[in-house]
Amino acid sequence: MQPGISNANAAGRKASQLALTAAFGVFIANASLADNAPVIHVEKTASCACCHAWVDRMRAAGFDVRARNVDHGALVLTKIAMGITAETSACHTASVEGYVVEGHVPAADIRRLLAERPAARGISVPSMPIGSPGMDFGGKSAPYETILIDQDGTLSTYRRHD
Repeated sequence: MQPGISNANAAGRKASQLALTAAFGVFIANASLADNAPVIHVEKTASCACCHAWVDRMRAAGFDVRARNVDHGALVLTKIAMGITAETSACHTASVEGYVVEGHVPAADIRRLLAERPAARGISVPSMPIGSPGMDFGGKSAPYETILIDQDGTLSTYRRHD
């Protein structure tokens, strides 16, 4: 013990050092997770509140989301370039690790896509179904499907949400 420092002060200082070390460890662990989080690039219009809500849900789920507001014409051109059709279209278009993610797709479906890595263009939740991420307000929901878009444009059910 140093001269002039009581046992209580020494114990308090030691506890503070341990707490600071633990907090720093949590910070480093979270920073490492953020560094490894898949990056989702989103194009949306600035006026679409449900798109903003979906971005928030994806960030809360641990994704690194980089959203960009574009005008409607630019968004349509992005959809066309990524193989989104009228049948699979929704309000915002995203990409993650080479896949298109169209609309209000749940985080769990994106994680499954990245884990399974199917030979596909991506996944879509067409339209804006009530109860999907970003459209989950007022406690209401309706069944909807996440659609797998194969490379040739063939569509199939990827997951049903009841």
